Amino acid sequence: MIKQGKELKPTNAELSILQVMWQRGPSTVREVHDELCKSREMGYTTVLKLMQIMAEKGILDREEEARAHVYKPSQSQELAKRNLVGDLMDKAFGGSAQELVMHALTSKKASSEDLAAIRKLLDELESKK
Repeated sequence: MIKQGKELKPTNAELSILQVMWQRGPSTVREVHDELCKSREMGYTTVLKLMQIMAEKGILDREEEARAHVYKPSQSQELAKRNLVGDLMDKAFGGSAQELVMHALTSKKASSEDLAAIRKLLDELESKK
């Protein structure tokens, strides 16, 4: 199992597999494949190979149960997102949280609910200082 502090950088295809697994929980290759095929065509052997590579990279943990291997993400969805955003902030925005947020809010229209949640979070962060 990977240490919780280690940053993993999944590819886009690996992220789609992780999304399924965070939603479903521990899953076999067949279960992940069936779920992915609901939104796009993907071969079983492709999913199998990706999940094997993800296990080798430490992104997934694999347990053998009878004949089927059951995979599960090695990190929580929250930690993985935090690592991905931190990496994006460093690479694309020179480490500037302000630049990241400004671009995120101007590139796509945020709902009033999203803006209210962002204001609340900012207020909470301000009060902690």
